[in-house]
Amino acid sequence: MDDLKLYYSIAEVAAMFGVKDTTLRFWERQFPRQISPKKSGRNVRQYTRDDIEQIRTVYNLVKVRGLKIAAARELLKNNRSGERQPQEVLDRLRALRADLLSIRNHLDALQ
Repeated sequence: MDDLKLYYSIAEVAAMFGVKDTTLRFWERQFPRQISPKKSGRNVRQYTRDDIEQIRTVYNLVKVRGLKIAAARELLKNNRSGERQPQEVLDRLRALRADLLSIRNHLDALQ
């Protein structure tokens, strides 16, 4: 992606992800809160880097992870990144926090 460019055409964005421009238009209708490119006077879509990041998230959910549109929409509604936070990860983080607090207490006792 060219960092100097402010806007990208639908053809350029479609090429970035290896999808057709009709797919981007479809995703725009299915995910209006996430994908809403600026439109010029002739209704030509102009995508910013932020728009492209939103498309990357949708692409990851639908094409890479294979989720149905409704499931992807629900994930995005509940969690901006579309990533789940399994309970086991949260439990592991809590255990790590407890270990770190214990280490800190031991270090404080040495001073």
